[in-house]
Amino acid sequence: MGATELAQATNVAALLRRSRFEILPLDGIEEQVLATVPHDVTLTVTASPTKGLGPTVDLTRRLVGHGYTVVPHLSARLVADTADLEELVAQLQEAPVREVFVVAGDAEEPRGRFHGAIDLLEALDALGRPFPEIGITGYPESHPFIDDDTTIAAMFEKARHATYIVSQVCFDPAITAQWIEDVWARGTRLPIYVGVPGVVSRAKLLRVSARIGIGDSLRFLRKNGSFAGRFLRGGFSPDPLVDGLGPVLGSGKVGGFHLFTFNDVADTEAWRQARLARS
Repeated sequence: MGATELAQATNVAALLRRSRFEILPLDGIEEQVLATVPHDVTLTVTASPTKGLGPTVDLTRRLVGHGYTVVPHLSARLVADTADLEELVAQLQEAPVREVFVVAGDAEEPRGRFHGAIDLLEALDALGRPFPEIGITGYPESHPFIDDDTTIAAMFEKARHATYIVSQVCFDPAITAQWIEDVWARGTRLPIYVGVPGVVSRAKLLRVSARIGIGDSLRFLRKNGSFAGRFLRGGFSPDPLVDGLGPVLGSGKVGGFHLFTFNDVADTEAWRQARLARS
C-alpha cells in the first residue's frame, strides 16, 4: 500500500469510528441493534409522516436506556405548535438526549405552524436552545422538489442554528467532494457527515432511493453502466462512494459518515468492521 492509499485508509477509518447509523422506528429494529451494533456507533432515528413523532421518541428513549447515543429526527411538519414542541423537548431531555436532527419532514401538510426546518430551529432557539448539538440537511445535488437557489439559501439560513450538516446521498462522490469544498468556501464552516447507503440489496436501494429523493443520482447510474456496475452488482457496497471522496476526507471538513442502513444494521456493521480491519 502506497503513501496515498495508506493516508486514505487512515482517514476512512478515523471517520468510520465517528459514523452514525440511521434506522427506521419499525418492529424488530431494537432487537437487531442490541444484537449487532456496538455502543460506539451513534444511532439516528427517523420520523414517519404517517405515524408521527411518537415512535421516534419511544425508540430513542429505549435505545438511550440501553446505553446508546441516539439522535432523534425532529420533523417540523409533524409538530403542532410550541406547546407540542415543549413536550417533545421535555421527553427527550428526560431520556436524556443532547442532540437532535431537524428536518422539514415528508408530510404533505404540516400539523400546525411549522412548515419547514427553519421554523422549528427558530422555535428551539426561543426555548433557549435546549440541545447543544443540532444537525441539518444539505443537498450535494438537486432536491427533487425545490430549485437549487432555494435549497442553497435555505441551508445557509439553517446553518446559523446548527452545529453540523448531514448530506443527502449522492452516487457521484466527485460531486459530493466538490459540494463540501463549496459549502466551506461560502463561509459555512460546519462539519459535514457524508450520507452514504449502508450494505443493502439492489432492489431495496432502488426502491427506497426514489422515495427519499435521490433520483438525479439514480439517473446518473443508469446512464453510466460500467460505473453503475461497481455499485449495484449483486447489492450495494459503500466502498466506491467512500473511496471516491478522496483528499476531502482528510481536510477536517468531514465529521464522519451518516450511513442510511434501511434497518440492515447487521450487514452495515459487518462492512464497517471489515473496513476498520483494513486500516
